[in-house]
Amino acid sequence: MKVIEVENLTKRFGIFTAVDNISFSVERGEIFGFLGANGAGKTTAMKMLCGLLRPSAGKGSVAGFDINRDSDKIKAAIGYMSQKFALYEDLKVWENIRLYAGIYGVPEREAARRTDALLEELGLSHEKESLVKSLPLGWRQKLAFSVSIFHRPGIVFLDEPTGGVDPVTRRQFWEMIYKASESGITVFVTTHYMDEAEYCNRVSIMVDGRIAALDSPALLKKEYGAESMDDVFRRLARKSVNGGL
Repeated sequence: MKVIEVENLTKRFGIFTAVDNISFSVERGEIFGFLGANGAGKTTAMKMLCGLLRPSAGKGSVAGFDINRDSDKIKAAIGYMSQKFALYEDLKVWENIRLYAGIYGVPEREAARRTDALLEELGLSHEKESLVKSLPLGWRQKLAFSVSIFHRPGIVFLDEPTGGVDPVTRRQFWEMIYKASESGITVFVTTHYMDEAEYCNRVSIMVDGRIAALDSPALLKKEYGAESMDDVFRRLARKSVNGGL
C-alpha cells in the first residue's frame, strides 16, 4: 500500500527552482532514503510533504491526505524530526517528551506511563531531570527520534537526523530506525551520507532539484557498475550544473 504519492511536484523561489517536477511513491513500512548533496532540494521536498511548505506545482498525498489542501491533517498524522530544531534544550528530558505528547494528543496518564518506559529503553532514566542541552549530541538525536514517534504515527520524516554525530552513534540510530520500520512505521529520511543509503529499502538521489536515480541500493550499484552508493552518487553528481559536491 502506498502511503506517499507524488506527481510532478515543483517548488520555485522567485526564478530559482528548488524542486523540479519530481514523481515517486513510498510503500507502507518502507525505509525510503531521500539523498543528495546539500542544496539538492531534498529538504524543500520534505517540507512540502509534511505540510510545512506549499508546492508551486504538482500534486501529492501523504497518509491519504492531499498536500495542497490537508496540511493540518498531515501534520497530525506524521512524525517529524529536524536536524536543527527537534528538542527544547532548556527543558528537562522528561519535559520534552511530555510536551510533544501533549502536542500530538497522547492522553496524560498514558503519556506519563510511556515516558518512563521510553527513558528506561533509551538508558536515560538517570537523566530524566537533566536539561536536554547537557546531553551529548548523539543522545539528543536518539531522544529526538523517540519523541518524533512517541504518538505512534504511520509515517515519520527525518531530516538529516545523523548530521554531526559519530559513526558508532549513527549506526545505533539506524538500529532504532529498523525497529520503527519493523513496527510498521514508514520512514522517510534525508541524508547526505551516502553510506546510509545502504540501510534503506530504496533510495532516491536528487541532483539540482531533480530525481536522478531511484531504486534499491543493490540495483543502483548494479546499474552504474559501482562498488558503493558513494560511487553511484559521484557519477550522478558530475552531471550537476551546480557543482554536485
